[in-house]
Amino acid sequence: MAPRLTPAVRIGLSIALATGLYGVSFGALAVASGFSVGQTAALSLLMFTGGSQFAFIGVIGAGGSGMAAFGAATLLGIRNAVYGAQINRMLRPRGWLRPLSAQLTIDESAATAAGQDTPAEQRRGFWVAGVGVYLLWNLFTLLGALLGDALGDPRRWGLDGAAVAAFLGLLWPRLRAREPLAIAATCALVTVLALPWAPPGVPILLAAAVAALWGWFGRGPADEGLEPDVTPGHDPAGAR
Repeated sequence: MAPRLTPAVRIGLSIALATGLYGVSFGALAVASGFSVGQTAALSLLMFTGGSQFAFIGVIGAGGSGMAAFGAATLLGIRNAVYGAQINRMLRPRGWLRPLSAQLTIDESAATAAGQDTPAEQRRGFWVAGVGVYLLWNLFTLLGALLGDALGDPRRWGLDGAAVAAFLGLLWPRLRAREPLAIAATCALVTVLALPWAPPGVPILLAAAVAALWGWFGRGPADEGLEPDVTPGHDPAGAR
C-alpha cells in the first residue's frame, strides 16, 4: 500500500523539489569557478550543505586560499550542528540511522520536522525532506556541472546571484527584532569595508567574528534565532 500523503510528506516533497532544482546553479557556478565535474559532484555528495558549498567555491573562484574557503564554509555549516542536537532529541535515531540522519540534517529537513505537531509527522517530514533534497540536489548539481560549458557565463543567466538570493531568503524571516537587524547591518558594513583590503574569503570571516563577539557579550537567550523558520502546521507548498 502506498504511503499516505500526509502534510509532512507533502511539505517534504515540495521542499525537496524546489531545493533540488537550485542545485543546477551550484553545479554551473562550481565548474565556472575552476572545479571539475567530479570535484563538484563530490562537494554535493559529501559536504551537502548548500550555503557552505557556495561559500567554498565562491572564495576559491575569487582567488582565495583553501584555508579561507574552508573557514568560510565551516562557519556557515556550524548551524547544522545546532540542528543536529535538535533532531537527535526529537527523533532519537538508533544504529545506522544516526550517521544517516546526521548527513541529512540541513535547514530544509530540520525545518520540516520542527514544523510538525506529532512525533510520527516529525519523522516523516525529516526523512522525506532529507532524502528528497539529497537525491535531487546531487542529481541537479551533476546536471548543472555537465551543462556548465553549454550554459556559458553563469552571470548571463543570473546564476551568480542565486546564492545571494538564497542567503537573503534564509536571513530575512529572522530579522523580526531590533537586535538581529543591528547585527545584520553591522556585519554587512564590516564585510563591505573589508572587501577592498582583505583577501577573498576573509571579509566573511571578519563579519562572522563580529557576530560571534556580539552574541557572546549580548544578553539575549542563547538559542534565540537558531530555530528553523517554519511554524507548526504551516505548509509552505500551500497544501492542506
